[in-house]
Amino acid sequence: MKVENASLEDLLEALISGGITATGLTKAYLARIKAYDQGGPTINSVREVNPDALAIAAKLDGVKPDKRRPLAGLPILIKDNIASSDRQHTTAGSLALADAYAKKDATVTARLRKAGAVILGKANLTEFANILAVGMPAGYSSLGGQVKNAFAPEQDENGIPIVHPGGSSAGSGVAVAIGAAAATIGTETSGSLLSPATQSGVVTVKPTVGLISRAGILPISYSQDTAGPMTRTVRDSALLLNVLAAVDPLDKATARQKRPDDYLDHLDKDGLKGARIGVPSDPSDPGNDVYYGPLSERAKKVMEQAIQALQDLGAIIVRANIPASGWVGGPGTEYPILNNNRFSPTKHQVQRVPIVFVYELKYGLDAYLKKWAKGTAMKTMADIVAFNEAHPEKALRFGQDTFLAAHGTRGDLSELEYKAARRMDLKHAKTLGMDAYMDRHKLDAVLFPANAGAGIAAKPGYPSVQVPAGFISGIGGKETRDYPLGATFAGRAWSEAKLLRLAYAFEQATHARRMPPGVPAL
Repeated sequence: MKVENASLEDLLEALISGGITATGLTKAYLARIKAYDQGGPTINSVREVNPDALAIAAKLDGVKPDKRRPLAGLPILIKDNIASSDRQHTTAGSLALADAYAKKDATVTARLRKAGAVILGKANLTEFANILAVGMPAGYSSLGGQVKNAFAPEQDENGIPIVHPGGSSAGSGVAVAIGAAAATIGTETSGSLLSPATQSGVVTVKPTVGLISRAGILPISYSQDTAGPMTRTVRDSALLLNVLAAVDPLDKATARQKRPDDYLDHLDKDGLKGARIGVPSDPSDPGNDVYYGPLSERAKKVMEQAIQALQDLGAIIVRANIPASGWVGGPGTEYPILNNNRFSPTKHQVQRVPIVFVYELKYGLDAYLKKWAKGTAMKTMADIVAFNEAHPEKALRFGQDTFLAAHGTRGDLSELEYKAARRMDLKHAKTLGMDAYMDRHKLDAVLFPANAGAGIAAKPGYPSVQVPAGFISGIGGKETRDYPLGATFAGRAWSEAKLLRLAYAFEQATHARRMPPGVPAL
């Protein structure tokens, strides 16, 4: 069986029919990791292979996937900021946490195990989910090294990708693209699933905050963090949502969740008929055309073809800018940080990051280290900052400017600046942003190019589903190989079933995804 491009549906059928065993499947993915991730083009999407993966698979040989264990025998990678209580480390890619294990499984990990999945290993990521330093390259971690873009793996003289792999779930996205696992689980605070999905040409669901438990995941922002699946098809993502979406007493955000009994029941090839899709782009108002206006000519063409496909499938396209877009991330919501990253083109300039991230980071990270981590001398954020300062050559290649800013907060979320910023985020992104836009135009979803709309959807905790749409090339004036571009359907809280229906209909009509070159079947 050619596993590299097989969907979960294909793999489950093979496991049920006896065409392959869990052990055979696990060996096949381990061989691809060795050939392409650790050898050959050295893509570096996997930070650590589970030493017990084959033993776990052997226990599942002969176990047929069913309603009780719908993922029985499927090897799945999880991002290395998701806790696993086994012989794998949980490090967030940080040299400071190289010895860290977890006291128990994150709820996500536990639900995968209960469903019969083989936890194949930990995917590499942008260190601390890209909150350590200003301008850190997507997919770089001091412990795991640099993840490459599988479609355009070239790097510059400093070893930084010319075409980045997307972050922070870089390894999770690339591993799916090259066929290193049946599926992967990543995380997002603002764009960390959508960005690697578009760069690797895979499907992802960034769920409503509270649909999937965050318990046991190294945090950035309690207000925005979530986990989500990265897969080859929309159907595969729906299947994983069925497993992962559940109320968890360890995460109070899940108490208010709303979900259907089965996301698969909502998939429909004709699901776009009559759907009202907002395209936030009005060329006659270029000052507010913030999502489509900056696109390259080739990216604009891909999105116009996507919009035409939606219309051909019966969707009603509403073209109008989102009036509040210019205020998202505006005054009162951003924290000025002096950029000391020696590789950054904005070195020694003030850069701005969300205030909510800076304040919630210390609070959440200290809590994680206390409740979940073991085997490490790092007990607080202060310990990590000190470790990094003591090992600058290895730990601080790109600095830790954002960590230093967060370290300077009280760590208890009592500051008025933080509370005001959170209110402003919700006002501009939710009340005056997505809600007002969708109400005014009576929309079922909003279509964004790639991860361009990540911020306006993520701040209120709203969901997005991304599906491959086509290919582009070039970046920063440099010619490159072709690499993917995704189309993202965003909506309001708990609308995952609707977004999956729309994305599925688009996917079935366009079939835009393809394998990267240079990673053929073994």
